[in-house]
Amino acid sequence: MTHTFHPSILREYDVRGIVGDTLSDRDAFALGRGYAALAREEGAATIAVGRDGRSHSPELEDALVRGLTAGGLNVVRVGMGPSPMLYFAAATLGVDGGIQVTGSHNPADYNGFKMLLGGRSVFGAEIQALGARCAAGDYSEGAGAVSEADVLDAYVDRLVQDFGGIGFKVGWDNGNGAAGPALEKLVKRLPGEHHAIYTEVDGSFPNHHPDPTVEANLSDLKALVSDKQLDFGIAFDGDGDRIGAVDGLGRVIWGDQLLAILAEPVLAAEPGATIIADVKASQILFDRIAELGGRPLMWKTGHSLIKSKMKETNAPLAGEMSGHIFFKHRWYGFDDALYAAVRLIEAVSVSGKTLTELMDAMPRSTSTPELRFAVDAARKFAVVDEVLERLSADGAKVDATDGARVNTPDGWWLLRASNTQDVLVARAEASDQAGLDRLVAQIDEQLARSGVKRTEAAH
Repeated sequence: MTHTFHPSILREYDVRGIVGDTLSDRDAFALGRGYAALAREEGAATIAVGRDGRSHSPELEDALVRGLTAGGLNVVRVGMGPSPMLYFAAATLGVDGGIQVTGSHNPADYNGFKMLLGGRSVFGAEIQALGARCAAGDYSEGAGAVSEADVLDAYVDRLVQDFGGIGFKVGWDNGNGAAGPALEKLVKRLPGEHHAIYTEVDGSFPNHHPDPTVEANLSDLKALVSDKQLDFGIAFDGDGDRIGAVDGLGRVIWGDQLLAILAEPVLAAEPGATIIADVKASQILFDRIAELGGRPLMWKTGHSLIKSKMKETNAPLAGEMSGHIFFKHRWYGFDDALYAAVRLIEAVSVSGKTLTELMDAMPRSTSTPELRFAVDAARKFAVVDEVLERLSADGAKVDATDGARVNTPDGWWLLRASNTQDVLVARAEASDQAGLDRLVAQIDEQLARSGVKRTEAAH
């Protein structure tokens, strides 16, 4: 039986589409068959499967499990929970891999699959190869067994197992995502005063979009912190692998600022260690890591790419502007917003300051939000190559790790191609508004020279 996926759903880091349009139960079944064949070739026998709180996740999970078992894999179902709970299951249950059914932070009509195998993320070329395998019907055969494991309590136990912080007054916004049950258990285990909203799991996301990296989605959390005079607030995305935060004044603490706070106790424990951040992170972060005696490493955006680089460099901590925070120090190396939240509380505790004071002490800069420009798929990477060529010819100071990141006396700007959408992504940071305007003008000039219109794409 061969199967062809809609080409748009085989993405760089996962498989994801619109249920009933580009993604169906048939896709879930075929993916199970393809993954099983790949896993069996590597000697895998058993994998864990979990799901998020979307209304269509149970049926997609059922179809996936049918495909996996028909391909001869045994499946341990761990039930509904955040993606990190599935990653925890994969790391602790003695299984060979894992798949989470999740639409992540996408709108309610999306769903998909995040895959692990043999201690790595299945991404990039491997996802394309899975598509080709299914199109060719290159499957394994068998009759795998299905069992269930309740890992929620073990996961929460592990989250707080070596917690060394004091109690604060904390607000939490779960955004009706899959982390709700874990969060309700977690706050009972932490010292301090906790106020959690939207902990009920509801895949229609009735209160706000479950993406804490967009400031508009943090308005309810800011109001909670203000109304109850809390020390700070923490938010999760739809599947609990991305964190957002605000301080006691309601200021957003972006991914690179969180990493600067989290890095200090890690580098105290592991002096000289490598700390990784993606190319969208502030220069202030990289300077801070160096100041703390660490080795800052700028790497490509994308959670699968960051995880691979962490393994290669033995980094104890990494993070992205998108709110993915990865702890290998005292943890397993995967991105986990609940664990990052626990470590944030601990980091603030050991600093002897409030989170608001830590924010006040950070060097000031002015930066753009993430700017996104629609571009034809065929031109997406070519435009970046053209920009790199021109900059090289001009003798500019460029880092080409992931796109073009240009340093000037004013600060820096970045232009890169998104791996998941037909857009170019830009960002700039300077010490003042005049400098920022000059940097943005350079981005505009480069886009114009490559024929890209300066109309911003929708998120």
